[in-house]
Amino acid sequence: MSEVVAATPLPSLWDDALAAELDEAGQLLYRSNLLGADLRITNFGGGNTSAKIEMKDPLTRENARVLWVKGSGGDLGSMKRDGFSTLYLDKLEGLKGLYRGLAHEDEMVALFNHCTFDLNPRATSIDTPLHAFVPHRHVDHVHADAVIAIAASVDAERLTREVFGGKLGFLPWQRPGFDLGLKLGEMAARHPDYIGVVLGGHGLFTWAETSKACYEMTLRVIQQAADWLAAHEQKSAFGSAKVQAALPEKRRAIAARLMPLIRGKISADERKIGHFTDAPEVLEFVNSSGLTKLAPLGTSCPDHFLRTKIRPLLLPYDPARDNLDEVIAGLDDVLADYRRDYAAYYERCKHPNSPAMRDPNAVVYLAPGIGMFTFAKDKATARVAAEFYVNAINVMRGASGVSAYVGLAEQEAFNIEYWLLEEAKLQRMPKPKSLAGRIAYVTGGAGGIGGATAQRLLGEGACLVIADIDEKALSERVAAITKRHGRDAAIGVKLDVTDETAVVASFEEAARAFGGVDIVVSNAGIASASPVEDTSLGLWQKNMDILATGYFLVSREAFRLMQRQNIGGAIVFVASKNGLAASAGAAAYCAAKASEIHLARCLALEGATHGIRVNTVNPDAVLRGSKIWEGEWRQQRAASNKVGEDQLEELYRQRSMLKLSVFPEDIAEGVYFFASDLSAKSTGNILNVDAGNAQAFTR
Repeated sequence: MSEVVAATPLPSLWDDALAAELDEAGQLLYRSNLLGADLRITNFGGGNTSAKIEMKDPLTRENARVLWVKGSGGDLGSMKRDGFSTLYLDKLEGLKGLYRGLAHEDEMVALFNHCTFDLNPRATSIDTPLHAFVPHRHVDHVHADAVIAIAASVDAERLTREVFGGKLGFLPWQRPGFDLGLKLGEMAARHPDYIGVVLGGHGLFTWAETSKACYEMTLRVIQQAADWLAAHEQKSAFGSAKVQAALPEKRRAIAARLMPLIRGKISADERKIGHFTDAPEVLEFVNSSGLTKLAPLGTSCPDHFLRTKIRPLLLPYDPARDNLDEVIAGLDDVLADYRRDYAAYYERCKHPNSPAMRDPNAVVYLAPGIGMFTFAKDKATARVAAEFYVNAINVMRGASGVSAYVGLAEQEAFNIEYWLLEEAKLQRMPKPKSLAGRIAYVTGGAGGIGGATAQRLLGEGACLVIADIDEKALSERVAAITKRHGRDAAIGVKLDVTDETAVVASFEEAARAFGGVDIVVSNAGIASASPVEDTSLGLWQKNMDILATGYFLVSREAFRLMQRQNIGGAIVFVASKNGLAASAGAAAYCAAKASEIHLARCLALEGATHGIRVNTVNPDAVLRGSKIWEGEWRQQRAASNKVGEDQLEELYRQRSMLKLSVFPEDIAEGVYFFASDLSAKSTGNILNVDAGNAQAFTR
């Protein structure tokens, strides 16, 4: 028997003392955040909550009944108070007289704006009438796996009566909107003993007269469904295991091999970011004999479907035969077959006013024995798509264990995916940033120039792999970035760039984490000063190892990965003015930096036919925030120039032609230029960011 994961307890986390300090709207927000924090209750961005609150009209100063309801978009778990739409409840009730039937559903959404309370700019959700017309003060709508498993069963209505003892009503599948809101409100009014309603193939509505009671009612209903499924499972939900999972190391290696190949082949029109999971629920499903029967049925809940598309793509990997080379050889055909099927689905289901067909590539890729890959426009969307499909797996498990699973009908799925209201929402999305969908890999990323570069690339929408040998500084850098940009923004990789095995492993980690690499910034550094007669072979070799060999190893692996992706790429070397202008007493450093510059030019020649551009940024005297300028190097340069350490920055500023200091952010700007499409027609070039140094002129 399959274990129903949702059967684990859902304890109430409500804190009476905390709630007592909140007003009614504050308690609604508190309840919403509690519900949204648990994926067993609802998905990221899914579900909505509401409260009907007496408030003073800002114009008339009379009491008004106001519906507070989660607005369009947003996430229950992380939303703030401004995430709620506020509408006059009496005006919403008045819209019933204007409703002209199902054929005119969408026109009602625009009328919600005329019901706005206190000029609230938050856009209203399509689910607004489902909350407005229920005659109870507090209403929750969630997409709990355990309840959807019942709602997506072939005999969902009978199971709803059996599981909940007649305390919950049932409404057959219908696209959310005004009409469904009317039906839900009428059912709640006719059955004052109901504590909620199950929406066929969709989710759960529950209600109560206080925020705490509503929250605990929602938990109680979900727990009841989960316990019932666990107790009544009659059969192995997915059938017997058809294949055995590969060992974890093998799964990770295959993910690193496949993801860049898939990503390259589906990124022609829009760069994609990948996500890999081999969670136990995923492995149970992809290894099962039921995979080929259940996966093509698609998902049931519209929130699942919108994130995961009509159906997943099944990769023909057989762990028993380990036929990875065969899968790779046939990948073009498998992807083309999916695109053809998707185009045929679009043609079968489209309406005269349907939007043009969107990207026909799959979002979810299932590999028996390995796990699941998801690809989307950014990392967060790819990760959330995977979470939604895990929810769908849980639903299929629950439904198949007690009945038979039913996916969303194809035409209904299309009507959701290509809904004109959804299209309008997509059109309102902000323009993508210049590096959206790009994956950047930065060595020396915990230092001053590396950190500034990471922030610049992140600010333009890139995902970051930050590599550094200093584990403590690396951990702090990644923590700061993810706190500011979110957990999907960056990963850290401890790396000694002179270690060939570690360099290879770091690019494999990048492939597993994001699906590949588009931008590589070689910035790992060292600095040394010594008269040539005092320069030891060890010091010479250390400079060459890090600044020449390290740059070679990173570039070689970048070339290999970028060529597999076959969508081009940008490599940027952070070299030095000293690579062009000799300095006495620093022969090892200058020679190694000159080696970097010439290596970049050689790579530009080799990379051009693959669309891989290689350019160099040459800093000079970047003291602030630089780990290189801490300790011996600073002391040596101060001694060499016969000034105090605190006078170095002014010395270098006055030495420059422009009489300006050079900061890490200045170097980052040069790196961004070469990493972005601003320099799409530039390769083999050198950009000096040194405030002017005639000795370093390249011509």
